[in-house]
Amino acid sequence: MSSLALSVLLSLVSAVAYAAGAILQEHVATHTPSRPYAPLHQGEWWVAIGLNGVGAVLHVVALAYGPLSVVQPLGALTIVFALPMAALFVRRKAGATAWRGAIMATVGLAGLLALTGNADSDSLPGVQRAVLAAGAVGAVAVLFLFAQRMHRPIARSVLLAGAAGVAFGIASVFTKTVAVDWNWGAPLAQWSSLLAIAAFAIGGLLLSQASYRGAGLAAPLATVTVVNPVVAAIVGITMFGETFRYGATGTVLALGFGVVAAGGLILLTIERLGTGPTPPRIRSDHDATRPQIGEGIDVGAVPRPRTNLEVEMRSGAVAGGS
Repeated sequence: MSSLALSVLLSLVSAVAYAAGAILQEHVATHTPSRPYAPLHQGEWWVAIGLNGVGAVLHVVALAYGPLSVVQPLGALTIVFALPMAALFVRRKAGATAWRGAIMATVGLAGLLALTGNADSDSLPGVQRAVLAAGAVGAVAVLFLFAQRMHRPIARSVLLAGAAGVAFGIASVFTKTVAVDWNWGAPLAQWSSLLAIAAFAIGGLLLSQASYRGAGLAAPLATVTVVNPVVAAIVGITMFGETFRYGATGTVLALGFGVVAAGGLILLTIERLGTGPTPPRIRSDHDATRPQIGEGIDVGAVPRPRTNLEVEMRSGAVAGGS
């Protein structure tokens, strides 16, 4: 097997592992709503953590055997794998709108990643790392605070997933800098960057777990899948000197793919808004004496003659009652 074929295979298995981990995270979030961030007592959650770890390791190994332009776009298949896997294993079927949104988000992200080139400079000095970490913490905090003010579960979910994507993306950037600057003779020289990687990775994990609460699987997973590499690509372009391939044409194409990815996320959000559960109506004692939904006053003719006009009232089903 060639190196390219091996990298493709590892990338596909990595995407499947990430998808399985996300399905378990969403399942745990559904059954433990009181623990939105870290349901430590749930064995399924730890299995999800393990699957995410396996996906990350396979992704890194795939990058060692294949080019970034091939491996990164294949990682976008996570959301495409997750939808049929969720329907098969946990009986959570996605509608046509969700499928269209997932495919659009995947195509848009794959196009963006395929157009992103590499530069010779792959590291950052200490001051720029500190500025980047501070800016990322601020962005995550803002998204988190806005999410807490949202009453709709899907809006809160997308914001939390966006914050998780930012955290994961910055963790990837710091991982890249550590890999470039690593020196086995002085491993402690990278302690600050290693600490940043751990903090952003754990924060992203907790935020992504919370994003699945009350919002289903597709929208938060697609948001994390898109935001993560987009943030890393933005940092690469602005701080690492990376550029889009094919000059001005590549930049225009990249903007177009960005619009496609954003449209996919919007479709996924709309799909969840249209299928959200309707809160149950609480009946009071006073309501118990009144006609309820599907129950009303059936007004009919009196079956026997009367000298005066009379109306007989009886309980009956009324179509279209409200």
